[in-house]
Parts: sequence; structure tokens; C-alpha cells
Amino acid sequence: MSALPLIIVNPASANGATGEAWPAAASEVRHHFGAFSVAFTRRGGEAVEIAEREARAGRPFIIACGGDGTINEVANGILRAGASAELGVLPSGTGGDFRRTLNIPTRTADAARALREGETRAMDAGRVSFVNSRGETEERFFVNVASFGIAGDVIKRVKSRAGLPAGASRLLGGKVTFAAAALQATLAFQNPTVRVSLDGGRESRLTVTNFCVANARYFGGGMKIAPTAKLDDGRFDVIAIGDMGALSVLANSYRVYLGTHLGMRDVRHARSRRVEARPVGTEVVKLEIDGELVGRLPATFEILPGALRVRCPK
Repeated sequence: MSALPLIIVNPASANGATGEAWPAAASEVRHHFGAFSVAFTRRGGEAVEIAEREARAGRPFIIACGGDGTINEVANGILRAGASAELGVLPSGTGGDFRRTLNIPTRTADAARALREGETRAMDAGRVSFVNSRGETEERFFVNVASFGIAGDVIKRVKSRAGLPAGASRLLGGKVTFAAAALQATLAFQNPTVRVSLDGGRESRLTVTNFCVANARYFGGGMKIAPTAKLDDGRFDVIAIGDMGALSVLANSYRVYLGTHLGMRDVRHARSRRVEARPVGTEVVKLEIDGELVGRLPATFEILPGALRVRCPK
């Protein structure tokens, strides 16, 4: 097994812009970081397989080049392998939320230098059990934010680009793309009612606009949903945005971007090591993990303290 760092590139991320920009990006990385190996994904889920195989074989440093979904897949591969491989991030994608918490630069040259000169930190990861599209119970890891509620509808719109201008994610950037999708979703979404338990405690019945189980601080293309979250404190930050109407959501959306929403009357904030959530009745409540729609409730979220080694800027 090569000791060279491996960069797993998702050429389809950022609406294909990552693949188009890769030749120039590769040159920048070699100049500012050094030698590396590269593997390109051709379908969803392949980054998990590559990262798991390489981590099991002893590859010491595996770098995800893409958006939050690509980072999630590479992290899943490393965690499935149970190996000591280190995770790195070379940002390129629509959302870019996990790299915000890590304070990784967006310019390729700066990100490459951060990968070369950065420090290794042990960070928490989340593990979630849920019901997938086939009606089967499935388990995945996540590093950023898992949520249910309106976020699932927003992500569906971003991925399908339904009602969004052609090439929006490329021309406008991730933040504007997510904001446009959020506006459309807010006007059409019906808030679900769920039952939630924290750390095995008594269930609460909640009607929510969105419910977030956060390991990191940002989601939705730059929303500072969990402003006090820490990646190494052994707990999730749990944020429940209550039964707000469309006008109230729109009027207060700026607070979520600024991270000043935790003091609002309709927002609840707690910290927990384990979160259990299930729908009330037969309602289908979609679940998203690190910006990808994966299935639906019921779901159980568990924190894994210090489970992942990540290269961070000093």
C-alpha cells in the first residue's frame, strides 16, 4: 500500500464544476501540498467503498475533494474500516458547511497549504440508525448535521434544482442556491409532528419546522444552526425550531445565518449523547444526513467521542 496521501475526487460535485476544475486544482495541490495519489468517483456511494478499502489497507491520509456529501462518504469509509486513517478536506461543492466549522480556506492553494501544515485533531462523529427508501433499517455515520423537517425538502429542491435557475449552484454559489430553495420550501412545507427523547428520557411531542442533531455548527449552505457546537465535546447540540408559519420563518431566517436564533421563543436548544425520534401516526418524516436525503424516521442518533482523526488548519 502506498504511503502517499489519497485524494478522492467527486467530479460531479458543484454541478460538475469540480471535475472541470480538477486539472488546475491538481497542479495547485502538488505545488502547495506535495505528491499524492488520486481516485475519482463515478457514482454515489463509491467514495465510501474507496475510503474503506484504502483505510483497511493502511493508507494513512485520505482527503475528500467535493462537498459535504463527499466528505460524509469518505468519513463513513474510514469509520467503517475502524482504521486510524486521517481525514482531510479539499473543499469543492455546493454546501461547504463542514469546512466552515473547521475554518478550512476555500481557495485551493490555501486549502492545500492547510493540509500540509495543519494539525491532527480527534473529533466526534455521529452514528444514526434510520429507515431507508426500501423500508429497511440502515446505519450510517455523520460528521456535520443530521436533521428532519423542512431541510429535507430544501435539499430535495437543491439536488433536483426544481424551480431554480439553470446552473444556479454554479453561478450563484451554494449559499444563494440553498437560500432560494429554502424560500420555495417554506411557502409549501407542512410542519411534521414527532416524538423525541434525549438520553433515554421521557418523550416529548413536538411539531417542528426543523429538528437538527448537530455535531458541527453549519448546515444548509452557511446557516449557523448550532453556533455553540464543538467537534470534540462528546455531545450533540440539539436544536428544535418549533411550529412556525411561513411568514415567521422568512422574517427570522437571517437569525439562523447569524447564529442568533437560540434565544427565540420558538427555538429549543439542548445537548445530548443520544437522540431518539419517531413520527406521530403514519406521517413520513424525511431524514437528511450531511446534506444528503437518506431515508425517514424513526431514527436513533448516537455520539461517538473522538472517533475520527481530522487534519485542521492551525
